[in-house]
Amino acid sequence: MTIEIAIKQQRPFPSHRQGAVVGLLHTADVVGRFVDAVIAEHGITGQQYNVLRILRGAGEKGLPTLEIADRMIQQTPGITRLIDRLEAKRLVSRERCKTDRRQVFCRITRVGLDLLARLDAPVDAAGEAALDALSITDVKQLTKLLDRARDRVHQHIATKRKGVTA
Repeated sequence: MTIEIAIKQQRPFPSHRQGAVVGLLHTADVVGRFVDAVIAEHGITGQQYNVLRILRGAGEKGLPTLEIADRMIQQTPGITRLIDRLEAKRLVSRERCKTDRRQVFCRITRVGLDLLARLDAPVDAAGEAALDALSITDVKQLTKLLDRARDRVHQHIATKRKGVTA
């Protein structure tokens, strides 16, 4: 199904790039909801799952709250509230840094690790199912194309921050 059919667009896009951007955004939403449905069965959201995976990767040392926010797949202004919810579920713990009281380190708990262990296989299966219409060669090419597009967007953002127009 084309993106035009999927979103019931009557007119063609003004350019192929605009159509591709809409297709990318729509596909990201569809795949995200598909994977989030698997995660929701375990009582957490996709963003909470992302935080738990980040903290599992950080190990026992944990990470400061803002570092977690920087590593998120989807940026969120409410990282503190997100971690509050995870702490209320006993999935993470927080501790103020002894040398810099402004900094709070977050760590995944045993309960959080156990939840991730239960989620690993179903989330992996959902990811595989989401892209099973593509060959491995297609997936590798898609990954390279997405990397190039994301790198270019980062370049545009950096250029705008410097006050220079591209």
